[in-house]
Amino acid sequence: MINFSQLKQDLEHTPVREWQDFFEQAVKKKFSEYTHGELEEWRTLYDSLPDISTKTVELKNSVSVGKASEIELQLTSQQRSALIEQLKTLHPWRKGPFNLFDIHIDTEWRSDWKWDRLLPHISSLNNRTILDVGCGNGYHCWRMLGEGAKLVLGIDPSQKFLAQFSVLKKYIGEKPVHLLPLGIEDMPKEMANGGFDTVFSMGVLYHRKSPMNHLLELKNMLGRKGELILETLVIDGDENQVLLPKGRYAQMRNVWFLPSAKALELWMSKCGFKNTRTVDINQTSLEEQRATEWMHFHSLENYLDPNDVNKTVEGYPAPKRAIIIAEN
Repeated sequence: MINFSQLKQDLEHTPVREWQDFFEQAVKKKFSEYTHGELEEWRTLYDSLPDISTKTVELKNSVSVGKASEIELQLTSQQRSALIEQLKTLHPWRKGPFNLFDIHIDTEWRSDWKWDRLLPHISSLNNRTILDVGCGNGYHCWRMLGEGAKLVLGIDPSQKFLAQFSVLKKYIGEKPVHLLPLGIEDMPKEMANGGFDTVFSMGVLYHRKSPMNHLLELKNMLGRKGELILETLVIDGDENQVLLPKGRYAQMRNVWFLPSAKALELWMSKCGFKNTRTVDINQTSLEEQRATEWMHFHSLENYLDPNDVNKTVEGYPAPKRAIIIAEN
């Protein structure tokens, strides 16, 4: 499911080429620590996927692979139905949407909406080496490639996200986009000869017990004059306003700190980031995050006060997300 030879080849002419062997050993260590058999089940599922060739891949305006006409020539209607069931085995699909041979994978999140909000505010991704921390199934990684990235490396410790990513990569082909099942704590502690041109961290900071440490870890991944794109939950308020939920927040157990955007800008400045600015604040809508056929667990509507969508079920302010950009 991970082609290390292709990864090494893609890393060869980048600022992080010296970490080729490190990444392979870190993944092997992570695999050795897994105590359940899902990874093998998904490897089996991956190997059983039908071989379908296509010349049609769209990554600029969506993540779309193939046409219905192409699959009609290569699969019977029964085989197509079987493919849909194979894909649904990887439920829940959180980030997306994807269109695979005219099969619309309607994910929980309209991740394309977030992408549309941030894209006008960031530097060109053309020919840049990119790290996406907490990338999920890699949806945004493909959109980064669509913007001309030289290399995109996504990291996320979830085995299921790796399986979902691998399905898309099987049909998109050997593009310079890779997902490793690692957390940022598994990454090199020091980028001696430079780091990534651009680092994304979206939907991660509020899950970290020490947000300042996470910011410093992100900074360590950046090369000189590199750009950080940080997206996280925030609250309203001045630079001294921070929410530390007593228990769950929007039914999530592992939410630690929700600062105001101004407080977060101050934290980032204290960590040494430059030109820190908030470019977007958006309250998550019921249309952007919801249950679907491809993710039929509870979603945002179940996490909000049924009488007031501006509050969570616990009485906290409803989820509001900020995009903050800074330079190393």
